[in-house]
Amino acid sequence: MLKQNLQLKLSQKLSPQQIQLMKLIQLPTQAFEQRLKEEMVENPALETGKEDEYEKDEYDTSEDFDDYDDYDNDRIDADEINIDEYLSDDEIPGYKTQANNYSDDDEDRTMPFAAPVSFHQNLIEQLNTFILTDEEREIAEFLVGSIDDMGYIRRSIPDIVDDMAFTQGIYTDEKTTERILHVIHELEPSGVGARDLQECLLLQLKHKTPTASVELATDIIEHQFDAFTKKHYDKLLQKYDISQDQLRAAIDEIERLNPKPGGSYESNIKAVEHVVPDFAIRIVDGELELTLNGRNAPELHVSKDYQEMLQTYKDSRDKSNAQKDAVQFIKQKLDSAKWFIDAIRQRQETLFVTMNAIMHYQEEYFLDGDEAKLKPMILKDIADMIGLDISTVSRVANSKYVETPYGTKLIKEFFSEAMKNDQGEDVSTIEIKKILETVISEEDKRKPLPDDKLAEILKDKGYPIARRTIAKYREQLDIPVARMRKKI
Repeated sequence: MLKQNLQLKLSQKLSPQQIQLMKLIQLPTQAFEQRLKEEMVENPALETGKEDEYEKDEYDTSEDFDDYDDYDNDRIDADEINIDEYLSDDEIPGYKTQANNYSDDDEDRTMPFAAPVSFHQNLIEQLNTFILTDEEREIAEFLVGSIDDMGYIRRSIPDIVDDMAFTQGIYTDEKTTERILHVIHELEPSGVGARDLQECLLLQLKHKTPTASVELATDIIEHQFDAFTKKHYDKLLQKYDISQDQLRAAIDEIERLNPKPGGSYESNIKAVEHVVPDFAIRIVDGELELTLNGRNAPELHVSKDYQEMLQTYKDSRDKSNAQKDAVQFIKQKLDSAKWFIDAIRQRQETLFVTMNAIMHYQEEYFLDGDEAKLKPMILKDIADMIGLDISTVSRVANSKYVETPYGTKLIKEFFSEAMKNDQGEDVSTIEIKKILETVISEEDKRKPLPDDKLAEILKDKGYPIARRTIAKYREQLDIPVARMRKKI
């Protein structure tokens, strides 16, 4: 049976403007600049630079637009309001806007971009030094194309043979493909084209000048690879009946090899993105001074031409349908520009207020740079101080950087949980991790400290921490287990 009923309920919904503001707050400086450029392209009513004798609230777009439903009653010659005179001057010939008062010495010279040869192109060019038939070259080029950026071929020979047949129409057998793969193994950098780490290391060792250490290293990798990776050095000493110095020399040869031969190729390295700090903290006369990066505070204003277009329409007594459509577009762009300017202002205020609270909360650290002085701090602490939501503080902290006298830091690195020491005082987990890292760096690498021993040492230092917590912190610091830290 169908029935109708009324139900009242309260719910929160974010407006599109609020959502856009949150997105702007989350953007770091470079991404924010890109977003600003996109908005400038999309909205011609938005302009950059200082305004001349103009106050931002001069125009009001809320009136004189209630009569749009009366289009049919309005009659006016469109020529009376010429919107085109306010639009861009794209039709002005280029020669009228060009200056010709520059000498040859003033020519704008730019550095040409380098066009490096890619990793795979380099390998293909090296194939020219080998005498190959057309069929063998096709197989060799396909194998080169199967090499990943780290220099490995991650596929089996049968899979490669099938793939060549189905995708390239190259019909061959596994024996021929294996033979051509040995040609690939002769290319530089040595180790390229290996199917696993063991083969990669062997290929590099075989390219080295034969010495006692190299020969021993080759035998270890070829026949005792598992024992080597697990650092069972006692087993290796007994197996080969050698001294520790001999084993150490062989291990040194292995450690000098490159486990990722393709990764070292110059043009294969990804472009390094420079971090642009959103804030700067300086110490002036013993006091902290916070500034917002000027690139986060652009000078924006609403186009004066567009306001004049709107005012011209308001001043006219009669309005045609065509003119109303054009001015409705203008009003929309003006409103959008005004909102975007307000959103940028709110973004600046939110960023500054949030970072200012963090700076004062961690004042002791920012004054001398000692990470041990970082206080326990969670998002809620800052949110309560400034009266903003935790999610807003998170958006600021997760993607913003601050330039300090001790380097450029990611803001979220200042946040940490609290733990109590043996005195009952709250200490930051960052401080505990720093102490743990120091203890491990000073240990005897011939007998690395297991996690339970590390827990005992930290307990003696006044930090009662469980072994599983030590393991968690060690993993967060990217420090391997004791057995893998062992050195002979």
